[in-house]
Amino acid sequence: MKVKKYMLTALVTGVVLIGGLVLFAFARTWGKTEIQFKIHINEELVQQSTFGESPTFAIWIEDTETKETQNIFVTSRAGTGDWEGKADVPDALPKWFEINRNIKKAPELPGQENAETDAITGATPQPGYFVTRVQVPPGSRWNCYIEMNLAGDFNEHYRVYNEEQKTSDEYMTGQPALLYKAEITAEEGNVTIPEVVGMSVLDSKGSNRIKPLEGITTATDVFDEMEISVQKPKPRLIVKN
Repeated sequence: MKVKKYMLTALVTGVVLIGGLVLFAFARTWGKTEIQFKIHINEELVQQSTFGESPTFAIWIEDTETKETQNIFVTSRAGTGDWEGKADVPDALPKWFEINRNIKKAPELPGQENAETDAITGATPQPGYFVTRVQVPPGSRWNCYIEMNLAGDFNEHYRVYNEEQKTSDEYMTGQPALLYKAEITAEEGNVTIPEVVGMSVLDSKGSNRIKPLEGITTATDVFDEMEISVQKPKPRLIVKN
């Protein structure tokens, strides 16, 4: 009899505990919103590039009122300065490097000693779907940016070596980085598709410039599907920082 009573007490305690944890998880999502970035990386174009390596890219948001920017994600090479023998590759993500310098108040590009670990969420994603999220205040308005460069995606306009100009692509960048932008209000259910706003390139003085597309072919299809949406956070007992 005592054993049955003990088992019943344990069962009730367990149910109450589980119920409490579930309520706690749901309570943590109350009144909160997330912006989700969903991107599909074109495997065929990755394999056609010289290195066959997924593109370098960065994602950040800008408050439309305060103009304050926040890093969301950057692939490992750009975030850690791991360029396999090169000190840096400033042509990889010119706009993000500029934005990141302003955020960090640092003049240099990310490197081994000042890696942007707070902006990196993992290794460079393989071809296929990539998803990342950021929590923002409900009702807030944001400019969402994605900058992407697939190294070694050469074409007739962007060559390894230009015979006419007698110049070479020092960093093997191929087609320049592309900058995408979308505006979104943090209200659950809102969805928007980023649009390319131009090429992100460095001028002769090393300053970033956003220019109209010129000579771009396959680069606009590297991310062949993109969607930015606003969602209620999923209930989680453990929240990763």
